[in-house]
Amino acid sequence: MTYKIIISSVAEAETDKIFLSISQRLSPERAREWYKGLLKAIKSLEKMPKRCPLARENQYFSQEIRQLLYGKGRNTYRIIFTVIENQDSSFVRILHVRHAVQRSLYEE
Repeated sequence: MTYKIIISSVAEAETDKIFLSISQRLSPERAREWYKGLLKAIKSLEKMPKRCPLARENQYFSQEIRQLLYGKGRNTYRIIFTVIENQDSSFVRILHVRHAVQRSLYEE
């Protein structure tokens, strides 16, 4: 089964902010590489998104909240999403893209 990917406006804004930060701190080329890799990671959720573990925020939401880690070491980001399966279609909704060391959603 292939899942459709839907990216929330919040996740888009968070991604833009991260891209700008990387571009300013490191270089525009590094930011483009990061973004390209992020899109590839998100696209991987089209197949078997439930392979990803539940996010630490899961207990605070009525739907299952999962996460996919992207990056390595101090440059790791959490792609936080939910999987919605209906008779008509199934999709993955990207809720947030956050640095791994950021506080959990319920702590803010």
